[in-house]
Amino acid sequence: MAASECVENEKRNDDKSVEVVYISKLRQAVPQCCAVAAKNLLLLTFGSTLGFVTILIPALEKEDSDIKVTTEELTWISSLNLFLVPIGCLVSGPLSQYLGRKRTMMLTNIPFVIAWLIYYYASNPGMLFAALAMTGLTGGFLEAPVLTYVAEVCQPKLRGMLSATSSMAVILGVFTQMLSGSLAHWRTVAIINLVYPVVCFLALCLVPESPHWLAAKGRFAESEQALCWLRGWASPSQVQDEFQTICETVQKRVDNADSEKKEIWRSYTKRTFYRPFILVSAAFFISSFGGTSTLQTFAVLIFEKLQAPIDKYTATVFMGVAQLVGTTICVVTIHFLGKRKLSFISVTGTGLCFFITAVYGYLNDAKYFDGATYAWLPTTLMIGAAFVSSFGIRLLPWVLIGEVYPVEVRSSATGASGMVGYILASIANKTFLYMIRGITLSGTFIFNSLVNLAGLCFLFIMLPETENRTLMEIEEHFAGIQNLKNRPKKEQHVIKEKWAVANSAIVHDENIESRL
Repeated sequence: MAASECVENEKRNDDKSVEVVYISKLRQAVPQCCAVAAKNLLLLTFGSTLGFVTILIPALEKEDSDIKVTTEELTWISSLNLFLVPIGCLVSGPLSQYLGRKRTMMLTNIPFVIAWLIYYYASNPGMLFAALAMTGLTGGFLEAPVLTYVAEVCQPKLRGMLSATSSMAVILGVFTQMLSGSLAHWRTVAIINLVYPVVCFLALCLVPESPHWLAAKGRFAESEQALCWLRGWASPSQVQDEFQTICETVQKRVDNADSEKKEIWRSYTKRTFYRPFILVSAAFFISSFGGTSTLQTFAVLIFEKLQAPIDKYTATVFMGVAQLVGTTICVVTIHFLGKRKLSFISVTGTGLCFFITAVYGYLNDAKYFDGATYAWLPTTLMIGAAFVSSFGIRLLPWVLIGEVYPVEVRSSATGASGMVGYILASIANKTFLYMIRGITLSGTFIFNSLVNLAGLCFLFIMLPETENRTLMEIEEHFAGIQNLKNRPKKEQHVIKEKWAVANSAIVHDENIESRL
């Protein structure tokens, strides 16, 4: 059925003696950027739920707080949403495959609206837990559609840069909470946050569905229209080759569906799966236990303990700005410097910031100098740690997750890696308060710096340079066919456009979909 319709489309385009008009690169890029921006509004909404915890925890710790909580309840407030994201991830894949990428993203805005209303009217810890659980599960639901949508609507030359904007959107969402929390009460902030999911829903109404998903559902006319929109509002004749490739890819998967179901388990035993899975999991571990995850969640508390020379909420805003600037630098420079250099600089800088702050804390506690005189130093170092981590190690696993797995297992492997990342971050947040009470804040920072040191050694050995490489070249690296430790020279690099188009989409797992 798919093949015949594709042939008909091809004949139809051949019969039309239409002169193909050149479409500039800018015109091609604009609609793809618009589609990704609409998707990023959803990630900004999710980021606001993560950043909201940062301003909620210090507010609940106040003696005059209208909701009384214990230390144990505070540890759950800092981590419950992250613990529940993996559960949402389990449903995310089949849900987005059944409903479509766009429709799934649109529907996830509804729970966010409900959660913000629960926050606003919360009168006890139970209501806060309910809102946290809802935002965590919903964050898991959006995992598959937002990751696959970028891969399926973007051209290979834009995929890396636009993928990096996903983390930038989350950081921007976190920053909005740090800024709002310094200006208004947390209940007021919760009401303001209702704007994000509403705007996101409206923006998603204006962009097309994934052409790959539409073609997989046999909706070829809609798939072609979506592809025309995404390639600069082109005519069907101008996207004929790419559309034909999509149709052939879909047909090939249908023809091989039975054999793939029988042999898919073998793909998980190959080094092309377990080596990148170890790499991505290790990157998540470094990001979580290297201090950057807890620094964001407990920023106000950390600046208070470090006796920051400025208001702790103002310092948190500066930290948010540093994260945003660092993420922007990553988006702008990743294409030129590559992931390895950015990651090495990021991990080294983050480790040094935590180590020097820890040494400062020990010397200050031992009364070797007047801490009030040098209080600016640890504050600057923490803001610096947020900056250097944001242009490297915080974004690295999320960028890698969409390009290191082979097409046969990409859907499930992406979901599993995301689950690992959220579980590690939630454990780091859950144990932070216990760690600073057991080994002090300085001891915790020493632990963070050691994790970054070990992470630097691991990444130097294991991390390939995937920038400016096709998905096939990356797969061959993990298979041991070639080594991608260095960036390709410009004259040697050839973008395999047709192959990348055929493999940019996540596998359509009909077996999982049938269980829904």
